[in-house]
Amino acid sequence: MNKRHLTSTLALGAVSALALAGCASGNQAEGGAGDGGDKGTITLGFLPSWTDGLSTAYLLEDQLEKLGYTVEMQTLTEAGPLYTGLAQGDIDIYPSAWPELTHADYMEEYGADIEDLGSYYDNAKLTIAVPSYVDIDSIDQLAGNAARFDGRIFGIEPGAGLTKQTQESMLPGYGLDAEYELVTSSTAAMLTELDNAIAAQEDIVVTLWRPFWANDAYDVKDLEDPQGLMGDPEALHFLGTSGFAEQYPDAAELIAGIQLNDEQYGALEDLVVNEYGEGREAEAIDAWLEQYPDAFSTQRS
Repeated sequence: MNKRHLTSTLALGAVSALALAGCASGNQAEGGAGDGGDKGTITLGFLPSWTDGLSTAYLLEDQLEKLGYTVEMQTLTEAGPLYTGLAQGDIDIYPSAWPELTHADYMEEYGADIEDLGSYYDNAKLTIAVPSYVDIDSIDQLAGNAARFDGRIFGIEPGAGLTKQTQESMLPGYGLDAEYELVTSSTAAMLTELDNAIAAQEDIVVTLWRPFWANDAYDVKDLEDPQGLMGDPEALHFLGTSGFAEQYPDAAELIAGIQLNDEQYGALEDLVVNEYGEGREAEAIDAWLEQYPDAFSTQRS
């Protein structure tokens, strides 16, 4: 793994060590110009270690400030409190939710107080992965091979939808729950385990997802899922607190116009997370907008 990838990952892990970090208002928090206006304040809630939401949060910050809003960035470490804050109105937007499948339980609990502002990417999926040198190609082939992996699958945050899908569907469905323990901690901790194993050319199984920059940064492969127990592909959505579109119609219109393909999304995440990194997110967004000036229909210059 490139050192800058690991450094960025560990930095994100440090940021997400607090359950609820302090708000940062606009680009001033990152040393930028702070070009927010007087239309009001919009709070974006996201998990820094889930870099789809991290990347799109800074994209929305840039665009909403250009519309004249002040933007506050609210970081959390678990999806549950994020959905609670969204439903209660403490958070205005969750900029990269998985409401169709992965976060379906949260939507069932809080959906009446949440507004779907549209999807921006339509081929997200949960995966089980191993380094490419591992001679196993399918999840069912993990059966009987637990000793090779010390009986462990390294996962991410305990409250993640990916964790629930792996623990409650994949492991028992393939009869692996008696052989393997799903080790949960954080995304950064999982990536550190993966990095160390690949450096030593050791066998390891991890939970991953697409789109996610780590799939390109590491030489890994998704294991086939013949029973489909990791779920079907789904779309990534922008979710707002109830009444958001009525209160902020121009912001809702802008958000609804964002549609990213694989190339555009991949470049966005790579620039925000890897090329520029923590503290330089505003520069990353400027570079991305220069590279993809027509990336979405309602973009402001």
